Amino acid sequence: MNALIGEKLSIITSKVQTTRHRIMGIVNGDDFQIVYSDTPGIIQPVYKLQEYMVKSSYSALSDADIILYVTDVRETLDPEQDYLKKLSKIKVPVLLTINKIDLSSESKVKQLIAAWNNILSGAEIIPVSAINNFNLEKLFNRIIELLPEAPPFYPKDEITDKSERFFASEIIREKILLNYKKEIPYSVEIEIESFKESDNIIRIAGIIYVLRDSQKGILIGHQGQALKKTGTMARKDLESFFNKKIYLALRIKVKKDWRNNPGILRQLGYH
Repeated sequence: MNALIGEKLSIITSKVQTTRHRIMGIVNGDDFQIVYSDTPGIIQPVYKLQEYMVKSSYSALSDADIILYVTDVRETLDPEQDYLKKLSKIKVPVLLTINKIDLSSESKVKQLIAAWNNILSGAEIIPVSAINNFNLEKLFNRIIELLPEAPPFYPKDEITDKSERFFASEIIREKILLNYKKEIPYSVEIEIESFKESDNIIRIAGIIYVLRDSQKGILIGHQGQALKKTGTMARKDLESFFNKKIYLALRIKVKKDWRNNPGILRQLGYH
């Protein structure tokens, strides 16, 4: 989605479950408006946070004019997956995009296309490399062709439905995904405590929630070096995103079992 809209709205890491929220990205032209809805990946939920993530992915099927199903050359094909069974019966056009073809060979990509044709025979398959901008124009033009005629849903100067606080929290979470291993990234959530903007600077205070005291120590690291590194990386990205000087203050708080607590999840923006 970032490549298609020309802005970084969704955080990107090599770890699974990077996307937790459904994020809208809006592209406007003289005679069109495309509203992309980037959803979490489909997983078998283990706790309530993951149940929310899967629910938001399924909800996209009910209100979309086009389904853009994104897979890649490394993904294991599972024709029995419930989501694919639903896709095979859906009435709107399905564009199946095989990403990261730069990491594969032409013959293997052709084999993948044939395999996907057997699983989703009604889908139109377009192989792409988002990082190399290969076939993205073809994909974009096909989306334009398939869009139904309708008035725009959003003002022409908007590019997303999410708040500045949301993107600040996501940028911080992305750095945690990049800097920590094992269970830490999946045990963490970010809440922006304050977001104060003046002419020259934005002052952001964030709380990093963890499940256990031991995780707090890992996040801080020896003499605070691990948290300092994460904060510095986040601040630089925030300055680039908001095009302003950023003062970032982070603190860590233990919130036991927050991933399974409906009240806490609502407080953190999961509905």
